[in-house]
Amino acid sequence: METTTQHSTIAKKYSISLTTDERRRLVAITKKGKESARKISRAHILLLADKGLCDEEIVNILHVSIPTVGRIRKRFCIEGFTSALNEKPRPGARRKFKQENSTALGQLLNTPPPQGHGRWSLRLIADRLVEMNVVDSISHETVRNVLKNRAFSVNP
Repeated sequence: METTTQHSTIAKKYSISLTTDERRRLVAITKKGKESARKISRAHILLLADKGLCDEEIVNILHVSIPTVGRIRKRFCIEGFTSALNEKPRPGARRKFKQENSTALGQLLNTPPPQGHGRWSLRLIADRLVEMNVVDSISHETVRNVLKNRAFSVNP
């Protein structure tokens, strides 16, 4: 019983009042179905909250959690329409290969491959970048992605 009171307070504290344009945009998102499932779910949450439904009713209709509804309400009221609707960037591992390392990679690719090798392989490049202290560690897959994304040629 205590949680109901707490979540009803959230609903009252962060009440949703959409403009006509916001409502129209949310309806379009839910009808087209071309957005991510999470974005469509957030649109439904905002539309139902705008109709005056409490968090528990929204949870029962959409099968989402109460904290999710509360979080979307709060984000809408504090950060605005766009923030409530879209994903926030998620933290990930830092990039091991930075833009400034491109020069070292380019110079490496312009040197002949190590003795006994006909050409530079991804693993050889990764090992050499570590040996040259360009990076602390790097996988051959990261090297592959860097070469692909930066249009380097492995065979100069």
